[in-house]
Amino acid sequence: MITRQRLAVGACALLAALTAGIALPAGAVAGEPTGDAAPKVDLVLDVSGSMRARDIDGQTRMAAAKQAFNEVLDATPEEVQLGIRTLGANYPGDDRKTGCKDTEQLYPVGPLDRTGAKTAVATLAPTGWTPIGPALLKAADDLEGGEGSRRIVLISDGEDTCAPLDPCEVAREIAAKGIGLTIDTLGLVPNTKLRQQLSCIAEATGGTYTSIEHTDELTDKVNQLVDRAADPVVTPVAVDGADACAQAPTLKSGLYTDREEFGQHRWYRVDVPAGFELRASVSVAADRQVNRDYGVSLRAVTASGREIVRGESTGSGRTDVMSAGLRYPKAEGEDDDDSDSKPAAEAVCLQVANSFSAASGVKTTPGLPLELTVDVVDAPDTSSDVASFGLGRGWWLLGALVLTGFLAGVLWGWVSRWRVAVWRTN
Repeated sequence: MITRQRLAVGACALLAALTAGIALPAGAVAGEPTGDAAPKVDLVLDVSGSMRARDIDGQTRMAAAKQAFNEVLDATPEEVQLGIRTLGANYPGDDRKTGCKDTEQLYPVGPLDRTGAKTAVATLAPTGWTPIGPALLKAADDLEGGEGSRRIVLISDGEDTCAPLDPCEVAREIAAKGIGLTIDTLGLVPNTKLRQQLSCIAEATGGTYTSIEHTDELTDKVNQLVDRAADPVVTPVAVDGADACAQAPTLKSGLYTDREEFGQHRWYRVDVPAGFELRASVSVAADRQVNRDYGVSLRAVTASGREIVRGESTGSGRTDVMSAGLRYPKAEGEDDDDSDSKPAAEAVCLQVANSFSAASGVKTTPGLPLELTVDVVDAPDTSSDVASFGLGRGWWLLGALVLTGFLAGVLWGWVSRWRVAVWRTN
């Protein structure tokens, strides 16, 4: 279910992407990165024995996947470096240990040779096990290097058969590395357990899950995800928050990612010059099952510990993301605490806290994904908006209402006395 918080996070991400587009250097064209900035996509295809089932538009799941891959390869943007990895493609036996190692790079991630990639896909035949966890680990290695976006698109028709290496935990470990890698999952069977596992994998990295029942749906969705990799995005900068304000890292305007344990507090510092405004927001993702009743808070405090402003958000039941935000304008001439001198910039400490708790049997490590947006901008000119008692222009409306009420009361009193006098006369 898409929550209001997730919609808010999506809107912030879109704004950040647009801002990044404005900041492109001269000569750079959005969506056409080259060299180390090229986006990378690794298509991970399940080639296990169950892909022989003939239930997608009258053909086997494997045939539908091949058809979709051929069309996707034709439509892949030139700037995207694409690779293909398989799982369960080579070992047909019953030895679980061997079957759970059955993943290989069918086509290396790099500039796309469409003919070569199609030829490699044509050789595939449904064979063995479903080692999703090991395949994801290897796919993350396939995408190493470079500064562009990185995306894994996993297509499977069954659950992982290689527990205890839980693919959901693998996805969380990949996300915890802070390498900006997104995993999208597509399920070829409308199965509840498969949906739960693939959804968990996708949610751990901020990706999407889609259930597929027709060949054209598979083609369209994979094309959409490959195209999305080529879109200009803002990659969050990994940062380690501290346990106290004094040791907190100093951040500039930008997008940051961190991990926060259940119930933990994380601290960051931002320098806010006089006449500027600090705008900050934080989102904490519940990438695993959590208990009901939870919250996220973002506090801004001075270096001496005085709270300036805070933002909070609470909820209960099922959620994906919780967000909170705040604004703090540093007025011109505003003095720092306990100081007669006015520094060039005030050190503001941001504290992120959460009240999530893990459900029974759920691992608490790594911590929950945290995304922090920091923006220090020129404070808006509010001199014409601020009036008595801090009511702004609303003061005039309030005054008008009070005056109108007073006059109406006087008039009504006069009319009432006149009516009583007339009644007594009669």
